[in-house]
Amino acid sequence: MSDDMTGFLTQRCQTADRPLQGMTVLVVEDSRFACEAMRILCLRSGARIRRADCLRSARRHLATYRPTVVIVDLGLPDGFGQELIRDLAAMSARVPVVLGTSGNADGAEVAREAGADGFLEKPIESLAAFQAAILSALPSAARPKGPRALANDIVTPDPLALRDDLSLAAGILSESGDETRLDYVAQFLSGLAISAHDAALEAAAADLARDRRAGRSTSGDVTRISGLVRQRLASGARF
Repeated sequence: MSDDMTGFLTQRCQTADRPLQGMTVLVVEDSRFACEAMRILCLRSGARIRRADCLRSARRHLATYRPTVVIVDLGLPDGFGQELIRDLAAMSARVPVVLGTSGNADGAEVAREAGADGFLEKPIESLAAFQAAILSALPSAARPKGPRALANDIVTPDPLALRDDLSLAAGILSESGDETRLDYVAQFLSGLAISAHDAALEAAAADLARDRRAGRSTSGDVTRISGLVRQRLASGARF
């Protein structure tokens, strides 16, 4: 990393309780629920947040703005997050911190092979873990000086964001004639279920993904997962 970027970062007014003060975090994430968690984490850490919900939107943003941190979900509606990570890692004027994220622990290896500096496994809800992942990837000169209390806070996103994600999934599941969309909805609901600690929905999404990979009929999987999504939307309750 260049000395110029290190100097830029050290000019920011970071504090012990706001160690990301002055930084901008671009979150490339299709789930509103997961993004809402990161919005709260950024707010409590002193960072600004921008969101892109797909690769195209992220690239459009990066053509105009230079964030300090980019957090990229590996499963996006228009491609794989590692494609963007690979492009970011190859830039001559590199973004200081690039992190991958996924509900699948195997995503850590995928993200690092693409050039990411680190990985955040979903659910992303620990303030201490969120801050540590970013700060550990920064050059030492850009990190806050002096002792820093480790916050034990666990954030809880707005349930309305969860409902929006479920509504999106319900719409995709109701579509007919494009089974390739089932691959996307399976990974989308898997990540959402992990973030929301919903074991039943996570298992249903895993079964759908498994049967898609094996080339087996997925009609039963779709019926099951659609029913779970409808139940949660009807109840209006948290998982």
